[in-house]
Amino acid sequence: MTAGSDHAPKKIGAAGDRFINAIEWLAALFVGIVALNIFLAVVLRKFFDTSIPDSYDFGRMLLGILIFWGIAATSYRGGHITVDLVWTAASPRMKRWIDVFATVVLLFVVTVQTATLFDKVRGTYVDHVLTYDMNIPTWPFYAVAWLGDVSAVLLIAIRTWRLIFHPELLHDEKPEMKADE
Repeated sequence: MTAGSDHAPKKIGAAGDRFINAIEWLAALFVGIVALNIFLAVVLRKFFDTSIPDSYDFGRMLLGILIFWGIAATSYRGGHITVDLVWTAASPRMKRWIDVFATVVLLFVVTVQTATLFDKVRGTYVDHVLTYDMNIPTWPFYAVAWLGDVSAVLLIAIRTWRLIFHPELLHDEKPEMKADE
């Protein structure tokens, strides 16, 4: 090994961590936007007997955006809800192989989902689908949701690479460690 080679994983790890954090902040931002849309719609309807034009369409599309960016945010950390009876009983080496296999399968599934969602973006663009009240094109909302899915693919790819080559760079939540505390 050369003297500078120890720094390469750290630099790649730091850049990857910044990308991961940016995705998580974007997902959190979309949660805030969805909550604000719902809050404003309820307040306007209840107290002022009016509504935001296209608030239903915006809410529906923002919820889709939130779901796909949420998938991106949870895909990397490994802290989402899992059923891991076999994994819990496995040896540390077998746990790593199970994690690699599961992550590769997840990468394949989300990649196919991303390709399918791109067809939806293209279809809404070509068909010139508009919102009901203000006739705003809907394809940009679908495109932002698709970007969330693309981000999920990238984060899962980073996770896969780290699982295989640099497991020390992972930030998994380890429930077995929490139980030991």
